[in-house]
Amino acid sequence: MTRGYAAFPTRFPLYNAPDDLPPQYGCGPIKFNGSNNALYERHLLFDNALSPSEVGDRERYEAIARSVRDVLSQRWQQTEETYSRENPKRVYYLSMEFLIGRSLSNNILNLRLDPMARRFFAENQLDELAILAQEPDAGLGNGGLGRLAACFLDSMATMQLPGMGYGLRFEYGMFKQQIVNGWQCEQPDNWLRRPDPWEVARPQLAVTIEFGCSFEVRGGNLKATAGASTLLGIPYDRPIVGYGGKTINTLRLWASAATNSFDFQGFSAGEFVSALAERLTAETVTRVLYPDDSTSMGQGLRFVQEYFLVACSLADLVRRFRLNNSDWNCLPDKVAIQLNDTHPCLTVPELMRILLDDAGLDWELAWDITKRMLAYTNHTLLPEALEKWPLRWFELMLPRHLEIILEIDRRLREEIVTRWPEDNDRAERAGIVERGAGHLVRMAHLAIAGSHSTNGVAAIHSRLLRDVTVRDLAELYSDRFSNKTNGVTPRRWLLMSNPGLANCITNAIGDRWITNMADLELLKPLAEDGEFIAAVGMAKRQAKLRFAEWLKSQAGIQVDPDTIFDSQIKRIHEYKRQLLNGLRIVALYNRLRENPHVDMQPRTFFFAGKAAPAYQVAKLIIKFLNNLADTIDGDPAVHGRLRVVFLPEYCVSMAERLIPASDVSNQISTAGYEASGTSNMKFMMNGALTIGTRDGATIEMAEAAGEENFFLFGLTAEQVAAGRDWYNPWWHYENEPETRAVLDLILSGHFTRHEPMIVDALRNILLIGGDTYRHLADLGSYMAADLRLQSLYTKQEAWTRRAILNIASSGKFSSDRTIAEYANEIWHVSPCPVP
Repeated sequence: MTRGYAAFPTRFPLYNAPDDLPPQYGCGPIKFNGSNNALYERHLLFDNALSPSEVGDRERYEAIARSVRDVLSQRWQQTEETYSRENPKRVYYLSMEFLIGRSLSNNILNLRLDPMARRFFAENQLDELAILAQEPDAGLGNGGLGRLAACFLDSMATMQLPGMGYGLRFEYGMFKQQIVNGWQCEQPDNWLRRPDPWEVARPQLAVTIEFGCSFEVRGGNLKATAGASTLLGIPYDRPIVGYGGKTINTLRLWASAATNSFDFQGFSAGEFVSALAERLTAETVTRVLYPDDSTSMGQGLRFVQEYFLVACSLADLVRRFRLNNSDWNCLPDKVAIQLNDTHPCLTVPELMRILLDDAGLDWELAWDITKRMLAYTNHTLLPEALEKWPLRWFELMLPRHLEIILEIDRRLREEIVTRWPEDNDRAERAGIVERGAGHLVRMAHLAIAGSHSTNGVAAIHSRLLRDVTVRDLAELYSDRFSNKTNGVTPRRWLLMSNPGLANCITNAIGDRWITNMADLELLKPLAEDGEFIAAVGMAKRQAKLRFAEWLKSQAGIQVDPDTIFDSQIKRIHEYKRQLLNGLRIVALYNRLRENPHVDMQPRTFFFAGKAAPAYQVAKLIIKFLNNLADTIDGDPAVHGRLRVVFLPEYCVSMAERLIPASDVSNQISTAGYEASGTSNMKFMMNGALTIGTRDGATIEMAEAAGEENFFLFGLTAEQVAAGRDWYNPWWHYENEPETRAVLDLILSGHFTRHEPMIVDALRNILLIGGDTYRHLADLGSYMAADLRLQSLYTKQEAWTRRAILNIASSGKFSSDRTIAEYANEIWHVSPCPVP
């Protein structure tokens, strides 16, 4: 039987041969034995100076985490020493977000310590779940962008690639989400309130960053004023453990600090607050992930954060390069930099500044080196997400960078005019500086011009990026554009999150799939094996029971595991269409009210996700979903048949529990708007069936598993684009009886009693405002797909058979495959095994 799939890269193996791996549940290359129990007891006593009777679960968590870090530290250091000695080409992944989740359980798994850890918890009579829950989810990201970055770091370490992540050490995450009277309320996410046992401060490697302005906190905002200033970037390192513990790479996060943190003379004179002003101002830069960008002050802070990340990271990697290399011309042979979306795109002018001003190179050589080093990943087709920064900010804060950007723009325009002399508008459309009102710098254009590679993250996204979003630049630099469909790490999202299903797979085909997901193809014949079908069905049942028990203990919410678990968990946004899902639920609710005896499978609908604080429509959608949940919950006519649950404070740890338990995955974005999606891949890998549109990576997933094993519906991206000039939601209201019944019930105030403002807002979104995201256009086909879904669920063996085919086809969507493509085709890097 042929293993894998044709597109799988073969330039280097994903992992060592099977006989080089320890048994799946045996001792790995790093051992955890009796001496580690002594490590734990030592940390428990000496880190806390408390007797055993006085410590709690938090202190136990820290002691265990520090013990595990002690175990891996030598290997971590050996990894860095190997890179220094071998001097390979290294990958530096720059991202504003790294949504890494909890580290203790993941590091135990990747170090192959899980059997010993379970024995340790049992012998010491410790509550494993209670202790693991003491670790907060790191507040370093918000959604798919940051989780993708975390998966990529896991894959690079597992594949023994010399890689490193660079990000910011946000003191506060985006926010903690609370639901009050149905509305989202934001609370501070002070995830670093207690010591983080995984991070290692490196103050000796601090870098100084210069700005062309000064900063002060005025009226609660960070403001730029005349005069130069400096900030310190303090690095904090976190270990990134590859599976098996053979390679342990580093995620380096930068914290901002003042060069002079305390004005002693001012304090002595009684100016107690102003004596600390410089320190407070400096630390503001990395205080919060994603400041409110609805104000110019919030946008300005974001701009400063992005430059701070870029400047610190480039200074650090150049320092590392210069330790072993003296020739600047060798930079592209030793360094590959991947820009994760537009946030780190100031890397282009900053690298040029270093090469021009510090290295003394001429423009042509500096520009050639810059392009050969940099690669850019685009993650969005939404115009508002393609960052543009005002020219005046560069004039005030980064005047040298503005000179460089203007020269890049001038040369780019000359190149365009030379190639298309008759097209008078092309240079303006493709230029880096938008010369209209405000004079804005287009960061995506800057990244494309200043790099050798631009990639999208799903086939449809890459095509639309080339053909629509940046068409002029794609025609100019056609050889620079490619597709790299996203992937997720199977270690966290299957092996760790779903041990029951992982055991089924391993018992059937062995454990090579953990580092070679192409092996899951071997499961396809087992979709006809009754014993394997039963085992997979039992694993799903166990996952649902575990989630139901966890939800009751954590939130006091009781759900029925015998119902269909139907989930949509992701950032709340109009284009992701949580509102369309709400319309579907109202339609089902109407059917039950009109005919209580209708044949309908009992269903629990789960929603989770955060709305950006300034995104009022997204917050309104959350409110509507919670009102919908309350109304249905209080209606005895549908009791036990429909249930809606909105889970606040969505995070990686919640996803690790809900995804394995879900029967249905909703991927229902307006076609042509979702770049890729990665939650869709996690659900597929865990045996949920997808009901979704032909958008993002869902298209490729359906191709891999067969469209007959998906519930696809709705307009295509081409149909959405073609209808922009003539689409009218009123047609659907007037001509589709169920659509009219759904809207009439909503607009009657049935779900929003005494809240006319919500009714007015929904009417405007769906009807008066033109239904931008085509909710009504797709509702009818969504309901038809839902009917097919319900029919199949009544045939549990057939349902599980399709689930198995989805699992078996999910190998292509491993981040190992994605990283192998980046390594082979963009970075041109090879593994550097640690002896």
